[in-house]
Amino acid sequence: MAAAVATPVIPVEHDPDRCGSEEESRGAEAEEESSRQQTAPAAAATHSRLSKLPLARIKALMKTDPDVSLASQESVFIIAKATELFVEMIAKDALVYAQQGKRKTLQRKDLDNAIEAIDEFAFLEGKLNTA
Repeated sequence: MAAAVATPVIPVEHDPDRCGSEEESRGAEAEEESSRQQTAPAAAATHSRLSKLPLARIKALMKTDPDVSLASQESVFIIAKATELFVEMIAKDALVYAQQGKRKTLQRKDLDNAIEAIDEFAFLEGKLNTA
């Protein structure tokens, strides 16, 4: 039987010499935000590192829609990230079917089974047949 050891909780007092006031920290945050806004190319580089899909290709695909004339870097990044999450979700669901078949490799039939079984993927029914 294990014995429980109680440790006393010591309250920590606010030491104004140790850290700045709330107003100073807000000022520093505002400075950081303004410097981030001034470095737009750096922000675009950050987006490209966060996305695994090629942003230029996604932007080109977005522009094939006649309703889209301009696409901001932020919107392209959001579409890329949403696409990554979607592919990850359908792959995980298809993996369940591959594991049921005692396989480690996803096959077309695993994707078909996931699409048929999960209501969120109903819009994909019949779409893989044309590819």
